[in-house]
Amino acid sequence: MPVFDYDPPERFVAGALGQPGARVFFLQARAEGRLTTVALEKLQVAALAGRLDELLDEVLRLSGGVAQVPALAPADLADDAPLDVPLAEDFRVGTMALAWDAENSQVVIEAQEVVDEDDLDSPEPAVLRVRISAGAARAFTQRALQIVSAGRPPCPLCGQPLDAAGHVCVRLNGYRGGEQAS
Repeated sequence: MPVFDYDPPERFVAGALGQPGARVFFLQARAEGRLTTVALEKLQVAALAGRLDELLDEVLRLSGGVAQVPALAPADLADDAPLDVPLAEDFRVGTMALAWDAENSQVVIEAQEVVDEDDLDSPEPAVLRVRISAGAARAFTQRALQIVSAGRPPCPLCGQPLDAAGHVCVRLNGYRGGEQAS
């Protein structure tokens, strides 16, 4: 099982390539001449960003406001640069985990390779493990949410993405929440 460990990385970001509706999403970690790029789904990027914010808010709340956790992303940690090249996917993410390391005041993020559970001969899954400061985690979250929201705009009626080629809105098609309107 290869473990790509970054403690801490020089850079840890989410990014996307392609046109809205056909984008591919990535996490990238870089340090000391190493670069690890893993592919994941848009929903996984959004979930990771949301859970990171929740984790940091909870750490701040439980500490009574004394933990070294900024409420917002520090401006000096903002990273709007494109993904690093060469862009070579090391693996596709299946599951992710988050933890707070109170001793070092760091967030630990693990992204594990998707595995075929039916294949008994499959090797142990690869893991990307990143340890970042709370400020870096807030900056990661801010960028990740911007990338997720930069896709196709949602339909104001049903919330599904609008396509340039057209959109069949379930609300205008006589259906609401799986039930036929009368």
